[in-house]
Order: sequence, then C-alpha cells, then structure tokens
Amino acid sequence: MSLPLEGRSAVVTGAGRGLGRAEALELARLGASVVVNDFGQPGRDGSGAASEGPAEEVAAEIRASGGRAVAHRGDVADHEQARALVQLAVDTYGGLDVLVNNAGILRDRMVFSMSEEEWDSVIRVHLKGHFNTTHFAAAHWRSRSKEAGGPVYGRIVNTSSEAYLAGSAGQPNYAAAKGGIVGLTTSTALALGKYGVTANAICPRARTRMTEDVFAGFAEPSDDGLDPLAPEHVAPLVGYLAAPAADRVTGQLLVVHGGLVAVMERPRVAARFDTAKEAFTYEELDELLSPYYAQRLPQETFAAAEVLGLKHEPQG
Repeated sequence: MSLPLEGRSAVVTGAGRGLGRAEALELARLGASVVVNDFGQPGRDGSGAASEGPAEEVAAEIRASGGRAVAHRGDVADHEQARALVQLAVDTYGGLDVLVNNAGILRDRMVFSMSEEEWDSVIRVHLKGHFNTTHFAAAHWRSRSKEAGGPVYGRIVNTSSEAYLAGSAGQPNYAAAKGGIVGLTTSTALALGKYGVTANAICPRARTRMTEDVFAGFAEPSDDGLDPLAPEHVAPLVGYLAAPAADRVTGQLLVVHGGLVAVMERPRVAARFDTAKEAFTYEELDELLSPYYAQRLPQETFAAAEVLGLKHEPQG
C-alpha cells in the first residue's frame, strides 16, 4: 500500500526546529520528498560540536529514516531567496506539490511601546514571507496547469495564530501579521482553485523555542505522556491537508493543539441597519447603533476570545 504523499515533493519553511521540524518529519513519514528551509546558520550545538545548521540537521534526520530531503538555508522574507527555495524543490524533485509556510519570529510588546523595527520585522517575516513563497509556488502551479491543459496537484498550508482570533494585547504586530495570513489564504484559495490547488491556514498551539515564554507554566507535560502542547499534535493535520484526502478542503481556518482540531466559522453579519433617508446622518446612526451596543456585553467584540478555552475532551 502506497503512502499518501508518495511521489510528492514539499517545502516546509522554518523547519529547523519546533513546529516546522515536526511538520517536515510528518510529511516525510507520509512519503513526501522534503526541502527543509530554515534561516539558522551553521555553528556549534549544545555539546560544542560543529553543526551544519538546523535545516541540514532535520534533512539528515529524514534521510537517516529512509526518506528524501535537502536543506535550504535562507530567509523566506527575501523575495529572491524565496524564489531560490521553490526552484530548489523543482530542480531537485522535478516539481513542487506541497508548500507549508511556518517560518516566523516574535517581538512582543504593547502597541504603545512597540518600535517601528519590532513592527516591521514581524510583518516582514510572517506576512511577506508567506506571500513570497506562495507567489513563486503559485506561478509554478499555474504554469504546470497551462502545460497540462487542466488542474494539477498543489497544496498550501499557512500558519496563522489564535493571537489573531482572540486579539492578543501584547502582540499587535504578530496578531496583525497572522490576520493578514488568513486574508492571503482565502484569496489564494479562490485564485488557485481552478488550477487544482488548495490553500488552508492553521492556528496551532505548540510549545516551541519561539513560544516557550508564552506557554511557560501552561498545560505542563506529565512525566509519562506527550506534552499537550507538543508540535507532534499539530503535524498530522498538516499532513492531512497536504494529502489527496483533503482535496475538498480549501479556504479554511483550523485551530489545532493537544488532540483537538476545530474548524472556525467564517464571519457572519450580526446585525444590519439601513438608513430611512438617502444617506446616514450622525443623528440617525446614534439612534440605531447606540441602543444596539448598549445591549451587548463590553467584551463581545470581533475577537473570538472563547477559542482560547478549547481543550481536548477524550471520546468514549
């Protein structure tokens, strides 16, 4: 019996550690040939031994398990380096089938304390980084579709965050970037659907080097079980979304962590107000909107804070 991704190729960004590493390993386990991207540089590991960098270490781990993998050490937020990343997959494996955008950084601070550099760097790595790789992958699939005269195989899995859904007060840059990624995902899903390509976004909750301060003391792992926030809880969903079984899943946003997957509903109109005149005036809006908001709870905003309370409930 063949593996779900046998004969397919994948790029995973930010895959040298944490979530990206778990995703790259899972895609390889499912049969994909993987390009492991990470910006981490060669140096020394914790024991002081020479290291070729986290991307090569993960690629070597995949090869040692019998899979196919190459490393790409580059910055996906740089347009030309993102081009080279996609081209590496094409040159090495004959094409690209799956793109998993995971690379990111944190520069947490309240909006009144945040510097321009802290804002720009997070938007650049997360949002521009997602766009760059998506742009070149989309161009590749569009070209292949034209050559084939019909749809081709293409999967995009983007990484958003509950910080966007719930409105994280100390992460305005991160929340904004992750919200932008959802917009990019839904737009991409509509644009590439006719070529056979799906695009989805996940909101993972995982304890990694990037989030160790965020989740300090939160759902600590037991001595005899898997950490509830282990990246390994997230990777299978990425594998599923990358596989043929998810052919009808596109333009979706899914929350995933600790044995739970939640499909998020799209925004819906909560109330509608029409002017009785040719155009609204301040006075008419005051008469309509003020009573409406007077009846709503102050915390009932567009942010979905209740998503933070989701937790795995064993069945049976």
